[in-house]
Amino acid sequence: MSVLTDLIYGGSNAVAGLTEGAVNDAIAKFGADKSIAMPDTAYFLPTIYAATGVKVKTLGDLPACVGVLKSLISNKEDLGEALNAGLATAVGAEILEALKYVDNANPYENESGIGFVPDPIIRSLGVPLVTGDIPGVAVVLGKADNAADVVKVVKDYQDKGIMTFMVGDCIEQAIEGGVRAGLEFRVIPLGHDVTSVIHVVTVAIRAALIFGAVEPGNLAALLAYTKDRVPAFVNTFGAIDSVVVSAGAGAIALGFPVVVDIDLGENQVPGALVSVTDHDQTVKTSLELRNIKVKAKAVSLPVSYAAAFEGEIIRKKDTYVEFDSDHNPTFELVSTMTADEVEDHKIVIDGPDIPENAEELIRMPLATTIQVYGAKMQPDFESVIERKIHAWFNYIEGVMHTGQRNLFRIRISKSSFESGLRLKDFGEVLYSMIMDEFGSVVDKCQVTFVTDLEKVKDQLENVAMPRYRMRDDRLASLTDESVDTFYTCILCQSFAPAHCCVVTPERLGLCGAVSWLDAKATFELAPTGPSQPIPKEGVIDERLGAYEAVNAAIASATHGAVETVTLYSILEDPMTSCGCFECICGIEPLSNGLVIVNREYTGMTPVGMTFGKLASTTGGGVQTPGFMGHGRNFIASKKFVSAEGGISRIVWMPKELKDDVASRLNKTAKEVLGIDNFTDMIADETIATDAEEVMAYLTSKGHPVLNMEPIM
Repeated sequence: MSVLTDLIYGGSNAVAGLTEGAVNDAIAKFGADKSIAMPDTAYFLPTIYAATGVKVKTLGDLPACVGVLKSLISNKEDLGEALNAGLATAVGAEILEALKYVDNANPYENESGIGFVPDPIIRSLGVPLVTGDIPGVAVVLGKADNAADVVKVVKDYQDKGIMTFMVGDCIEQAIEGGVRAGLEFRVIPLGHDVTSVIHVVTVAIRAALIFGAVEPGNLAALLAYTKDRVPAFVNTFGAIDSVVVSAGAGAIALGFPVVVDIDLGENQVPGALVSVTDHDQTVKTSLELRNIKVKAKAVSLPVSYAAAFEGEIIRKKDTYVEFDSDHNPTFELVSTMTADEVEDHKIVIDGPDIPENAEELIRMPLATTIQVYGAKMQPDFESVIERKIHAWFNYIEGVMHTGQRNLFRIRISKSSFESGLRLKDFGEVLYSMIMDEFGSVVDKCQVTFVTDLEKVKDQLENVAMPRYRMRDDRLASLTDESVDTFYTCILCQSFAPAHCCVVTPERLGLCGAVSWLDAKATFELAPTGPSQPIPKEGVIDERLGAYEAVNAAIASATHGAVETVTLYSILEDPMTSCGCFECICGIEPLSNGLVIVNREYTGMTPVGMTFGKLASTTGGGVQTPGFMGHGRNFIASKKFVSAEGGISRIVWMPKELKDDVASRLNKTAKEVLGIDNFTDMIADETIATDAEEVMAYLTSKGHPVLNMEPIM
């Protein structure tokens, strides 16, 4: 191992010297009191904070960190000691990257990479990571001797849904080779300096802090979390120098195997450092090293089909055809039929197909009707399947789908249409995905696309809308009191082992993605899966929403980490949060009310903390009385913090969030409080972010919170 350890120590010593010099130069230039921070994170310099507990805030805090860095480099002829030196390289890389931000808010503005990945992006990845839409994380760095090799590997990862971070000249090689890059495509260029690899390292490290509630300073727990729960690995292309080797050692220390495309001979480390010179085997070997199993989507299309395309935006100028409810009637409807009424795998286009060789944007009506039969199929599952159409269509390269029911937009790009994508392919997607994901309840499925204007109008009025209204009446009748079963949801336990959601008709999962009907369907589809029924038994306190059966289910699901939970209180044993919650609510003492903030909002709140700061104390499966993570749609629920007064306590939220929930919240307020336009009484950042100014606004509006008993 002498050659390998010599390379590691050579790189780590070089980085240590460079870091020490850069820190001294920065202090000489800006002074020790100059602030230093990564942008939009609550975790200071995350690697240092997670490993040591030190909150680096100024340049004057760095010399001590450099001392810790140097102490990790023992130069001993031992692989374990050398891996510690790799961690030192990671610390040095973080400091060098942070120094770029000292006097430049956007040092990557003119670069092909994005640099630091903010906290909200990591939180937004929580759901696709735990559901397997993102089955793993690849780090691709260097410069391939043959650009086609890196293009092939990255496209293969993209097709498999793997999130890929790129560092070095491979960025240009991939993009010039046709790889579609950007956050929306899950191929993310970080930067050209090898130190920019730290930005993917801090993604893994902050996952431990955000989702795993790892205590800052507990290095052993940190390394155990990244190894066991973050499915990441590294691919290097081209020649490697000592700094790259040392950075790779840091990755191995975190539990991320490294696959290189040069022959290391006897310097390989089984399961950790592997040579693969045949690029046809790179992806296969990398996935096997992390035991990542990718379930192939059984859809044959003329374009790629993968979760990596879910965030793709199709601009109007790039659109060939658009099915848009603003210009034409549209709807999507799943209906349960008898066995004789469904011809399995039948796909019909009723009306004109998409015209060929059009020179201008085409707009067409579209009714998507899906008829299913299954011995175990239930009408309640129809809307669950319908909501999946959004994701399934967005997985198609060159397709953008927004909305649902009779209000949606589908755009097909010019390039995908030119590649041969047609309506029949959309039918194949629907059939394949329904039978794949709902095969345990759906035995037969047929799909019809209606594009004839008059037929779409007739079916919308006489078939779809009555069906939607019937469902809405059914959903409106679903209250926590009207059912005898709640459900657990432990999807997020792969990242937050101490967390378990309790999903009720009036309280969806805090990620916003799992309703009571979704949880019920999940249990029917997978009886031993992440959603298990909880009989609504053993009432302890109806006001709090405390039940013996709920406590027993929570204690079992969290392996004793949490023993008691209430469903309707923010003060007494509130539900835990994993970290991928859409919103956080917290008590604002001066107004005696509640502030709600969504993760997209980056500004300050009246409680003196940003979303990131609030989230850093609320996630990871811990109970934090006075703060609670939740979904957007829970805000308008009659059960929202009902133990402490419910929606009457809401005094502030960001304008975008307030506008989004206004119609539903105003309807609830009218029913419960007898108040019209309740959201007009709620302050937002355009009115005030200071608690005293918020209080003045509430007073001017006569907000009901002013007449309520103290919340604590």
